[in-house]
Amino acid sequence: MTDREEAVDVVLVGGGIMSATLAALLTTLEPTWRILVVERRDALAQESSNAWNNAGTGHAALCELNYTPERSDGSIDITKAVHINEQFELSRELWHYLATHDRLPAGTGFLTTTPHMTFVRGAQNVQYLRRRHQALTSHPLFADLEFSDDPEQIGTWAPLLVADRDPAEPVAATRAASGTDVDFGALTRALLDDATAHGTQLLLEHEVTRLRRHRDGGWRLRVADRRWNGGRPRTVHARFVFIGAGGGALPLLQKSRIPEIRGYAGFPISGQFLRTTNPALVDAHQAKVYGKADLGAPPMSVPHLDARTVDGHGALLFGPYAGWSMKFLKHGSWSDLIRTVRPSNLIPMLAVGLRNLDLLTYLIGEVTATPTRRLRALRAFMPTAHPRDWELITAGQRVQVIKSDTHLGGVLEFGTELITAADGTIAGLLGASPGASTAAAAMVELLERCFPTHTPRWAPQLREMMPSLGGGQWDESFELDHLVDEQVTSDR
Repeated sequence: MTDREEAVDVVLVGGGIMSATLAALLTTLEPTWRILVVERRDALAQESSNAWNNAGTGHAALCELNYTPERSDGSIDITKAVHINEQFELSRELWHYLATHDRLPAGTGFLTTTPHMTFVRGAQNVQYLRRRHQALTSHPLFADLEFSDDPEQIGTWAPLLVADRDPAEPVAATRAASGTDVDFGALTRALLDDATAHGTQLLLEHEVTRLRRHRDGGWRLRVADRRWNGGRPRTVHARFVFIGAGGGALPLLQKSRIPEIRGYAGFPISGQFLRTTNPALVDAHQAKVYGKADLGAPPMSVPHLDARTVDGHGALLFGPYAGWSMKFLKHGSWSDLIRTVRPSNLIPMLAVGLRNLDLLTYLIGEVTATPTRRLRALRAFMPTAHPRDWELITAGQRVQVIKSDTHLGGVLEFGTELITAADGTIAGLLGASPGASTAAAAMVELLERCFPTHTPRWAPQLREMMPSLGGGQWDESFELDHLVDEQVTSDR
């Protein structure tokens, strides 16, 4: 080999929460493996894992209404909510293990106790929320969920929701006091700091531009140096490749030419938030409050008024206001969408477009929304909102999954999907929410699908790290010791 060639066991493409979680698992399970992380930006967690680019909810289905759809008979289906809650619990258990084994140091500050609430208006929505509460509290995971249709009680939970609201308007809310706010950017950096301390190599400002299956069954990757004074590209030989590059995953999987990616396409949706750091507002609203999405809106556009803690500082976010861009990454190219069109995914894309005209209409309306309209949406949650307190920020770019369907031609998925090659030598994660919150579950699934001969040997260690994998009891008392912060008020 030349000086610009090297061999490793694993290449992780993308410096976000998915690669960081997989690195934490692999450095524990196989401490002698050579792992390389390749990130095209000059710092970690600059796209979807960045704290200002996502809701940071710690999705546990405590407040998100799109995880509890109403059946035709009026009953509430809690199946997805239970599944997501269990997946988030795996993440908490993994973090707990790492924290108690000196793998996540004190002062990381990625997790803050923040109640999760759902808030609805109108008599019909109040009745729906009551039925949802009854259905969820029948399951042990949601037994502590509170419900109220009393504005005075709701005001004790979140005063800004009811201040100056019309007393004749029916309202209701649920509250889970054990909810969390997660700074996935801080968590990503902490996990990869630990991984590099355990031998993982990290290349920032480097980009995988080509990958080809090697005749020995592994992969040959061309890695370009994007630094202004960067040297020649390097060639990396890897036994396994994981592409956790957010919106960049689809084009890289297409470059791999694995048959499993045929028929997949991406539908990019951008977003914006209103943000305030006004101390009076931040101190008055210590909750993450989700409402109901507008008709035709994608699930990721469910409106919410969130208390956030980023780098130890408090803020409130409201949104997201959906938009559309052909970019697949916030720092991507306007040609991203066009470059992923293939003969195999053209029909699914057209079929999805024709069947989702209401979504396209919604996105056009969001793109052309005026500041007055955005303020009106905020005031539906917070009647006293004043424009002088809020600034508009750009959120992360999301690429929803489009895939072929025998009967419909193509379907649009609002979730995450793990793509793995038949021989298990390469995998990639497509899609968006709940994404980061379920990273542990997604990466465990990857291990099972891509390393079937290893997983029996790994099973005891994985059960120690995440007891629920072995059928253990869900432990809602996990507070991650010194890693959990109480709610952070604003800086004064």
